[in-house]
Amino acid sequence: MNKICNVLWGSLLLSISTMAQDCPPAPTFTPVQANNTIEWEKFSEFSLPFTLIYEGVRFDDTKSQPLKRGFSHLAKFSGNEANTLLPSQRAITWYHIATAAPNQPWGDRALESPWANDLNLFRGTWNEQLNGMANSFADSQGENLPKVDILGLDIERIHDTNREILSIKNNARVPAVYQNLPDAQFIDRYKRDIQKLYAAPIDFLKNRGGKMKVGSYSDVMVRGSFNNWLGLAVTPWSDWTSDPNRVLHIMRDSTSGRVGGPFYNQLDLLTPSCYYYYDYFSSPLGRDYLAYILFVVEANRAWSDKPVIPYVWLRYHDSFNPTVPFVPRFVAEATAIMPFFSGAKGLWLWDGPVEAQSYNYATYEYFIGALHRLSQFKNFFEGNYELVISTPAVESAKSKSPIWRGVVKGDEILIAAQNPYANSDTETKQVPVNYGNWQQTITLIGREVFLCKFPRNSLVNSIKIPAIFKMTVYPNPASELLNCQFEATETLNGTLELIDLTGRVCVQKPVRTQIGQQTCELHARHLAPGMYLLRLSAGKYKITERVLVQR
Repeated sequence: MNKICNVLWGSLLLSISTMAQDCPPAPTFTPVQANNTIEWEKFSEFSLPFTLIYEGVRFDDTKSQPLKRGFSHLAKFSGNEANTLLPSQRAITWYHIATAAPNQPWGDRALESPWANDLNLFRGTWNEQLNGMANSFADSQGENLPKVDILGLDIERIHDTNREILSIKNNARVPAVYQNLPDAQFIDRYKRDIQKLYAAPIDFLKNRGGKMKVGSYSDVMVRGSFNNWLGLAVTPWSDWTSDPNRVLHIMRDSTSGRVGGPFYNQLDLLTPSCYYYYDYFSSPLGRDYLAYILFVVEANRAWSDKPVIPYVWLRYHDSFNPTVPFVPRFVAEATAIMPFFSGAKGLWLWDGPVEAQSYNYATYEYFIGALHRLSQFKNFFEGNYELVISTPAVESAKSKSPIWRGVVKGDEILIAAQNPYANSDTETKQVPVNYGNWQQTITLIGREVFLCKFPRNSLVNSIKIPAIFKMTVYPNPASELLNCQFEATETLNGTLELIDLTGRVCVQKPVRTQIGQQTCELHARHLAPGMYLLRLSAGKYKITERVLVQR
């Protein structure tokens, strides 16, 4: 259960915190009304200190508008950009790496085998693909490599789990020498050989003199997938960050079992796909969108110090909805702001080949507007800064609680937060935030993205620690006896109360706090099963915990 530490410090603290915080408003604009257009110029020009790659729709943009509104690279080109863009402004997704060579076991979705592939055939297709990319730009026409800054590989032909690997063992296209291996050896050999095959296109690229930075779409330490989305609430964060079996096996050295190997070692970037699968309003899993994307960033950072630049899509994935509708406004805004507070070094905004169809792209404008809002604090992400991640995203998904993150630079802290689990646009939620001795309580309204700067050396910081804190309740759920443990910094007369959800006080007991840690008992055997609030009051301080009574 989540602890609700709503310490009431009175109107003085409220007035001080209101004066101290700096919350520039989000840009106000009228969303685009016409289909198949993005009104870039309604936003003033701005920049951000991140690698922001635009592979979204372009329509009739001939002015490279994304580069004037926060983005650093283009990966879908329009107008005369093939002649005018600098190589440092170009990125490309290299599609069909495993599938362009016809009838090969690696590219077969039902097989995905590293054996009996014609590598010369693959090299021939890779040669054609890279030559075609090179011919897209005036300064690399006729050459064997495109002049780009970043290349994102799209491979995605691998069996992730041991069960999936064993499922192909008896396939007729698997050579007998491998079929005859014991299961454990078969799995081990598959992992070693698929890792080498995954490294082959990067080898090919670098043997031709490729100097661009390389990432691999989806093939990262911990994948962004609907399976891992489902695993958010059932797998402890400690497992995600310490169990090597959670790491995709092509990222582990086959000898030592540690992070490394011929594929991982050649990657400059980690580019996980962080697509949203579940509709926010129709699926109970949809509300985990923010926990999911932050989890993917945080999990990959836990295993690697390579920059994490997720692919994001402002639509729901067509795995579950073939109409690929746009995500709601508040999801787009959170996607544009929150990943950087978990350590992402950029975003790769992608969209499918849908320009021939008619859509309203207001969601894009909300994303751009959120980037513009973040740009007002871009100095926080320049040079040295510290991330504040008090609760891993996995735990927020379990508790269905608001998510906040911070960035500390000098004597200031920037707080970003959202309550994706709000039930309406007007629901308010008080959320305590803290860093060291600094603490605040922020108010979230609906599903808005909160973004405010605070001075850490303000008067708020000098207010003493409350007289009662660190309250825990056990057992919880409880059936008969309930223990309340807390710490105190003053000796005060107080009251311990159990309150039902109608506000009725069901149990009341006087307490006298002692400096240090102490424990009180309450009997709950006579209470009806259900949810209660356990409230400890001492002087002007209050602290509350949810308690579930079961029989």
